[in-house]
Amino acid sequence: MNYLANPTETKAVLQLFGFDIKKKYGQNFLIDENTVRKIVLKAGVTKEDTVLEIGPGIGTMTQILCEESKKVVAVEIDSKLIPVLSETLSMFDNVTVINEDVLKCDIREISKVYNEGMALKVVANLPYYITTPIIMGLLENYADIIESVTVMIQKEVADRINARPGTKDYGALTLATEYYASVSKVADVSASCFIPRPNVDSSVIRLDIYKERPVKVRDERLLFKLIRAAFAQRRKTMVNSVSAVTDFSKEEIKEALCLIGKSENIRGEVLSLEEFAALSDRLCSVSNDTVM
Repeated sequence: MNYLANPTETKAVLQLFGFDIKKKYGQNFLIDENTVRKIVLKAGVTKEDTVLEIGPGIGTMTQILCEESKKVVAVEIDSKLIPVLSETLSMFDNVTVINEDVLKCDIREISKVYNEGMALKVVANLPYYITTPIIMGLLENYADIIESVTVMIQKEVADRINARPGTKDYGALTLATEYYASVSKVADVSASCFIPRPNVDSSVIRLDIYKERPVKVRDERLLFKLIRAAFAQRRKTMVNSVSAVTDFSKEEIKEALCLIGKSENIRGEVLSLEEFAALSDRLCSVSNDTVM
């Protein structure tokens, strides 16, 4: 079989089908087989796994996933790639291609139909323009039916996900991924590994979904409300940012901060996930006291 993960085969397929690469879908096709195989290897795909691939493109990584897994369900938004995939994946009987927007796709139903409701492994080369919505959609809506997420993303976004408190990259995305998953960087990938060549380099990260969250909070919605408030205007103090978007008074927020050992002048950009959780629970206590 001729693998697609090289410039010659990729260009030949695109020319054969007269395919025009669409910027609106963020289409950049991998042309380095070593990188493709490394992603699949680091994703830990085995013959016991059903894999959800987001954005298979012309089937470059799909071919390797089909060889290594029990089943691949590939979700592709571009209808013009469906006949291409029918050809490039024709030798495999363990792949299903779904022509749909993954943000509108019922992944729970995919798990039920193709994997008896058991957990999926997600593997993808994600379009840069929609990376964050896809990752957050998977974590917030389907963490219970996803075992891991191994994705190639813009290096800048990977740096934000892996950031530490007090750094410029640290933010709401960092905390959200940390809440749902253990994060590890698999590799950095040069822009030269793609057709067309993007303007930035990429990174591959793996998110192993927690069966139990690393912090327990009384009100998850409040926790994320505090996190979003803290980074909406990150130079504001927590007292000012939280009071602007909640019903808590500045005095109540100051008291809650004091009780977790933090200054009333502290900014959210230096608080850890554990500290946000502690603040959230203290403010929950304030709410309960007020009700009583």
